[in-house]
Amino acid sequence: MRLRHPDGSTVHLAYCANVHPADDLPGILDRLERFAVPVRERLGVPRLSVGLWLPRPVAAGLAADPGAVRPLRAALAAGGLEVVTLNGFPYEGFGHEVVKTDVYLPDWADPARLSYTLDLARVLTELLPADVARGSVSTLPLGWLPWWDAGKADAARRNLDALAEGLARLAAETGRTVRAGLEPEPGCVVETTADAVAHLSGLDTDRVGICLDACHLAVAFEDPDAALARLGSAGLPVVKTQASVALHAARPGASHDALAAFAEPRYLHQTRALVAGELRGADDLPGALDGRGRLPGDTPWRVHFHLPLHADPPGPLTGTRAELTGTLRALLAGPAARTDHVEVETYTWSVLPDDAVAAGRPGEPPAMTADERLIRGIAAELDWTRDELLKLGLEEEIS
Repeated sequence: MRLRHPDGSTVHLAYCANVHPADDLPGILDRLERFAVPVRERLGVPRLSVGLWLPRPVAAGLAADPGAVRPLRAALAAGGLEVVTLNGFPYEGFGHEVVKTDVYLPDWADPARLSYTLDLARVLTELLPADVARGSVSTLPLGWLPWWDAGKADAARRNLDALAEGLARLAAETGRTVRAGLEPEPGCVVETTADAVAHLSGLDTDRVGICLDACHLAVAFEDPDAALARLGSAGLPVVKTQASVALHAARPGASHDALAAFAEPRYLHQTRALVAGELRGADDLPGALDGRGRLPGDTPWRVHFHLPLHADPPGPLTGTRAELTGTLRALLAGPAARTDHVEVETYTWSVLPDDAVAAGRPGEPPAMTADERLIRGIAAELDWTRDELLKLGLEEEIS
């Protein structure tokens, strides 16, 4: 979907297709037909933006052979879909039974991460609609902190400089601009916006900036206005925003069983508490629950578990929807849009506890297929986000 900001710019609202990952191009085409087109039809819009995830082998094949992009481009056009952003955080295997810290491999010290990201950017230049100013690729925030050292930091800086140079060459060659956004995430080298300023200042900000994930921002207990001011002072642009909601436990000591229902084995669910002004945390929710994170039971916890944007989890837990609303307001309520790509990124529908899934799809008919349930949930999230953007003074572009 496209919305017009009062400053005249277009803001693209998409959903991230890593919620239904596929490992090859036929699988990706199948997911577009099975999910993206029905989501668009349910929303009643003529055009829907999809944030594609292309695993490494697919990205490499499409980048090497522009003709191979034609079936994908044709499927998008036939389905009333468009692509302005790609999720380049997972490299491959995002649909595996266990993902956890594998999602941080390879990191930005590895030339393979550079090659993958430039391949994604090249493919995106082939997919961007003719009337779209620029595309974006989100990527990981350097790497997983426990694996990091000075040697990796030096290698990552060289690779990021090479990324900016490669994106500039691509723009000169194709006439299409693609920017990369590093996505601060709990437990990574760049966990907070302060970390982003410390590690990423001095990059070519015409090509490289930040992907601001509202769930991650909330888990770090960052105030959206202060975070945006910090990035702005450092000259780091918000290339892309991921609309997402974290799990919040106001009284974790009294919510152990409710939290335990979210301790699933596929994805990493970093858990944080703000203690005397400092973040304290565990690398994963099970570690927080069994005491390894040394988190107090009487201080609120926030968990990196992407919840449906439009519905609260079962009590006594809540979500950080207010923080997401604040993030969207800080980005888009002012006289100038601070970002032009907003991507709904709830990739966790398949691992939500049953009662949380039901909360995300209130009033659904009793007999529905798994596909229908996911379509209904994604559409409800996009509808909620569209309404929030309209409240901020944006107007929907219908044509």
